[in-house]
Amino acid sequence: MKRLVVLVAACFVLSACNTVRGFGQDMQKAGEKIEDAAKKK
Repeated sequence: MKRLVVLVAACFVLSACNTVRGFGQDMQKAGEKIEDAAKKK
């Protein structure tokens, strides 16, 4: 689980979104990745 949190944090840092809309899209993508990871376990 800690790996997943680190991965999500890295995605936010690397994406460098500049707008609220971009941040919302990044959050949505991160949520989808978390859901996919949860389904695999």
